[in-house]
Amino acid sequence: MSAPRRNTASQPASQRGAGRQARVTGMAGALLLTAGAAFMALRRKDTRPTKATVPVSTRLDEARLRGIIRSSMEAIITIDESQRIIMFNPMAERLFDCPAADALGTALSRFVPERFRAGHEAHVRQFGVTGVSDRQMGGRRILYGLRATGGEFPFEASISQFGDENGKLYTVMLRDISAQVDAERSLQRSHEELRELSANLLSIREEEKSRIARELHDDLGQQLTALKMDISSLELSAGTGAEARAQLRGMQRLIDATVASMRRIAADLRPVMLDDLGLVPAIDWLAIDFTNRYGIDVERRIDASHTIFNRNGATALFRIVQEALANVARHAQATRVDLALYLEGDRCILRIADDGVGAHERADTGRKSFGLIGIRERAHGLNGSVLIESGVGQGFAVTVTFPLATLQQDDPFSDNPENTEEEPLQ
Repeated sequence: MSAPRRNTASQPASQRGAGRQARVTGMAGALLLTAGAAFMALRRKDTRPTKATVPVSTRLDEARLRGIIRSSMEAIITIDESQRIIMFNPMAERLFDCPAADALGTALSRFVPERFRAGHEAHVRQFGVTGVSDRQMGGRRILYGLRATGGEFPFEASISQFGDENGKLYTVMLRDISAQVDAERSLQRSHEELRELSANLLSIREEEKSRIARELHDDLGQQLTALKMDISSLELSAGTGAEARAQLRGMQRLIDATVASMRRIAADLRPVMLDDLGLVPAIDWLAIDFTNRYGIDVERRIDASHTIFNRNGATALFRIVQEALANVARHAQATRVDLALYLEGDRCILRIADDGVGAHERADTGRKSFGLIGIRERAHGLNGSVLIESGVGQGFAVTVTFPLATLQQDDPFSDNPENTEEEPLQ
């Protein structure tokens, strides 16, 4: 009678699944799994001693254990080797909407959704063979229970086994995690919505940049050119004096400088060659302009010259290069940048690395880098991934990997060989 109880009490708490059992009041939680099974093992023996022959301390221990089981905030169910229920505590009654009197003696599978029953029964049998004392059920997977009223709910659980001469008993402790799962799903939906909002804002921003760049290049550029021609005509007229001609030439120089600034601003917003000539010439122009502005050499290795990128892919790659080079100019204190764009199997890889001070020595180490956040968002929008590499005095490198399929030009006429009409430029 007492031997099984000593065996139960000697179970170390470290074997009870520390993270799970800590929420069930420490040692009492560790005791519940095996001691509960041991208690049920005592109850199912035909030779159970009478109350008169059981020591008072043992009766007190049993009463204390029954109190813990009944007041537990977790559902506790014990089953035998045939997976029939032999203990069903009050929390289990509330969780499954089923009185203990209706649950005892029935198969545990009645509380498992039909699609999971075979796997659940196999899991319990396998657990019995392993000889492990206890474990968390399901790992990171969400388990589902079935209420007597028909509704399903998610739960987390741990299981323990106890064996004696009458066979094995399995005790499961489980907790409804519906609120947690709902919160996680709500957070995931919110995260996805923010991603979609970010992608939409980037798209709107890109369209607005394109519109402003076109207006600067076409409308304002034409007006400045016309103004320069009028000044040239006025300068050549017979009635213009030497002093007036000098002033007119100064005005021409000012117009030339304004046109140059306007073209630079328009190109920064969105270079015309990105739409007209494609990604690779646009990156070449960007690298040359970067070197002219900051005196930092950009070594380029572009092995994707024959790849046709769609508009979104070309824009994302160009903006990532632009942001990475701006980051170098602001923080890196570098003298050289290595820029590589190449294909590797079904992936397209873009890598920008500098020989500067590295992220750990930059002035804005303690602040968020919105440039890098923007790079990650652009990569995520095309199912890409971003890898950052940096070390003290070892420079800074950003590598962006895209599935090539998300970047390649779609050809809606490729399936129709009779249609030779070219796709219009976007």
